[in-house]
Amino acid sequence: MDVTTWYLEQTSPDDLRPGRPPAEPSEVVRAGVPSPEFSRFLYTAVGGDWQWTTRLPWTWREWMDWLGRAGTETWVAWVRGTPAGFVELGATGPGEVEITCFGLLPYAIGRGLGGHLLHMGASRAWDLAERWSSLEPTRRVHVHTCSLDGPAALANYKARGFRVYDERLNVPGDEDEGATPGPWPGAGPRA
Repeated sequence: MDVTTWYLEQTSPDDLRPGRPPAEPSEVVRAGVPSPEFSRFLYTAVGGDWQWTTRLPWTWREWMDWLGRAGTETWVAWVRGTPAGFVELGATGPGEVEITCFGLLPYAIGRGLGGHLLHMGASRAWDLAERWSSLEPTRRVHVHTCSLDGPAALANYKARGFRVYDERLNVPGDEDEGATPGPWPGAGPRA
């Protein structure tokens, strides 16, 4: 199966454009305690239908090492006390921040939360050094998405002011690895 991967970036906080306000009350809160259990839950609940499989074999220690790196943050959208989606940020070099994961849980898709959550996450990428004294101020925020991700992903990134700087066909690791695992083993994709 051919898979296209798009690499996008912002090079100034002025590039960032807000999404429309969510139709229902929600809040975006930083997960201040590194928790492999919670992060793996978010990863599988959001990415299970979109071929997010890279981290599935990670041990608890590998998750903890990832989450414990300077400049790694998880921001979670909540609707009435229930997680609705998340943005994971990671410092990737001097002045560079990657949105390493972004998405909504299945129940939250189509409810007007994605643009707002992405705007909040990108805003936190731009001010990441304010919370991490060991980091340089952010000069670039980047992300990638592929044709296996949700159908609104690329349009949402562009609407928030991200620009495509590269496009590749069949990047290793993005190929179809078989049936999507769903949010838990055996759940399968949504109908």
